[in-house]
Amino acid sequence: MRYSIGVDVGGTFTDIVSITEDGRFYFTKTPSTPGDESVGVIRGIGKVARHEELALEDLMRQTDLIIHGTTVATNTMVQLNGAKTGLITTKGFRDEIEIRRGIRESLFNIKLPPPPPIIPRHRRLGVSERVTAQGEVVVPLDEDAARAAIRELKAAGVEAIAVCFLFSFLRPDHEKRVLDLLAEEYPEAYACASSDVFPQIREFERVSTTVVNAYIGPKMKKYLNQLEEQLRTSEFKGELFVMQSNGGVTTLREATRRPVYALFSGPASGITASTFFGKWLDTPNLITVDMGGTSYDVCLIADGEPAMGQEHWVSRFRIGVPMIDVHSIGAGGGSIAWVDQGGALHVGPQSAGARPGPASYGLGGERPTVTDANLVLGFLGGGSFGGGDMQIHYDLAAQAIQRHIADVLKLSLPEAAYAMFRLVNSNMTNGIRVVSVQKGHDPRKFTLMAFGGAAAIHAGVQAAELGIPQVIIPKMAPVFCALGDLLADVRITELKTFLGDLNETTYKHMCEIYRELAERGASKLPRSTIVGKKILYYADLRYSGEVHEVTVGIPTDGDEPLSSGLERLIEDFHRKHEQLYAYRDTTNKIEALNLRVDAVGLRSKPSLGVASCLSGGVDRALRGERPVFFDGIKPTATPVYDGTKLGAEDRVTGPAIIEEEWTTIVVYPDQMILVEPQGNYLLHVRDRGSHAS
Repeated sequence: MRYSIGVDVGGTFTDIVSITEDGRFYFTKTPSTPGDESVGVIRGIGKVARHEELALEDLMRQTDLIIHGTTVATNTMVQLNGAKTGLITTKGFRDEIEIRRGIRESLFNIKLPPPPPIIPRHRRLGVSERVTAQGEVVVPLDEDAARAAIRELKAAGVEAIAVCFLFSFLRPDHEKRVLDLLAEEYPEAYACASSDVFPQIREFERVSTTVVNAYIGPKMKKYLNQLEEQLRTSEFKGELFVMQSNGGVTTLREATRRPVYALFSGPASGITASTFFGKWLDTPNLITVDMGGTSYDVCLIADGEPAMGQEHWVSRFRIGVPMIDVHSIGAGGGSIAWVDQGGALHVGPQSAGARPGPASYGLGGERPTVTDANLVLGFLGGGSFGGGDMQIHYDLAAQAIQRHIADVLKLSLPEAAYAMFRLVNSNMTNGIRVVSVQKGHDPRKFTLMAFGGAAAIHAGVQAAELGIPQVIIPKMAPVFCALGDLLADVRITELKTFLGDLNETTYKHMCEIYRELAERGASKLPRSTIVGKKILYYADLRYSGEVHEVTVGIPTDGDEPLSSGLERLIEDFHRKHEQLYAYRDTTNKIEALNLRVDAVGLRSKPSLGVASCLSGGVDRALRGERPVFFDGIKPTATPVYDGTKLGAEDRVTGPAIIEEEWTTIVVYPDQMILVEPQGNYLLHVRDRGSHAS
């Protein structure tokens, strides 16, 4: 038997999905291990081995592919514990990373302090060289000064060095030469250049992205090498891929060379799975919500394509590389509730994480979390879950909420828990509005896709508040991101700045550049594990005089840009600009700024099977009843069903609770849920009553 394994490391749990060559799935979770995520990964794979009644080594020998979504890059930036890093840049421009755009990210916060200097000024060294905005060399690189800078940084004990010169996106010669000098003078250092990491116009974005890449590079490289070594020691002979934030996977070599592309790769894999399911279920317009232990991640998928963005901030540093546009808020199951000095209740963004976790987990947590509130309200049941691997304690949850919320606000225990519940739901609903209403989309025309261990408890509320008629809850919702790893294609991104008015002449030149980028990207695709390839082309366009761009797909003819596609491209730009900003200006010139090519290595997709049809009606799945506080005042006797005993075409009318091994689904009053033929849950929202407040 041959296996493929998807791994997603979250803030609270590490999710594992295995699939056999004949399409048999198994999934599980294990607590994440902050500090060394590989420990949790190996433990999770060990659980798969025990389920298959194999020794770990035997499972590894039979595993062809492991695809890994990791939070190492993200956590390094969140915790600001990356490598000791230096910067070599054009003389006179070492303060670019602090000058930034000359404005604060929060314009109305006059007390906003400067961001933490991940590279202090004394480790930012300038050397003489100069390239003009037309790509002409006016000052040759001073190689002696470059060697001196490298030696100074080496003497300072830096572990990583970023190289970023002015206009190197037009002429990268000087940066490449400094990389050669680094290989001679300091080969032990992790080194990267902006012309390789992010070769696009705008100096601050480019230097910030390159600096972050260098800052997280050594830790990412060490972790991936350590994980690979542990897997090889366990007899793994297959291929190891790493998930990226653009929704594709990449090789270990590419992931260590450009780790900045792995920031937020975890949420991106969930979007990849959602896109696949949307096409499979003929539902191309989706709003995805992923609620795990730490965060609540939201994304919009229109016409089968997830929204992409290149304007992201991580710990107040700009990241310019293309990412799936995921909006995250601190509203996970482990988000902590607290009361400020003015008596106002807050939920998050602080999280109890994997350790100690929610108070109800009994692992030492004392602060009340969203999970604790859901337990007190009756949405969750006490006892064990996850096949008995985890315990959840009502009394510990009640004590935490009573002490820190109810007593402080002079509320009853159910009222305090319900206040937490309403507040976190309001935060979630606002998060959905950010990716939909604020981007020109009507959420009522979309279907909600809810996944992650906790999303299905709250999804019925968000749908009712926003008028969304239906929610899809995948059968594998608790490990949807790990499943997305297995569904993702290999994706290599190549970028180039191109400045010019959009007309027939420039479009022809753009097509020539696209072919060069496509060839370069395709050459980096692995020869094995893919069954084909496709090339996607994009351009950043704007009206003349505008500051920001709109990314538009280029019409294609097979794997080539369509030579006669200019008029269609122009209309697509007008339409998208009008959707985003509510106007189109057909009298103005359109400028092209950046070109992007995604070389996609297509991987064979697993069959997700069909749910069994069971006889005897839904009563066969009934476990009993428990009181649930849908309004925070009066408990309602609510039937509880075993999700593993529900079959295709089964219907459950709310109020009801459906319990799966690693997640719980709440069917609110006046809602109904249907098990569709593949075993996924379709929640129909028929009323926008008070339970959704």
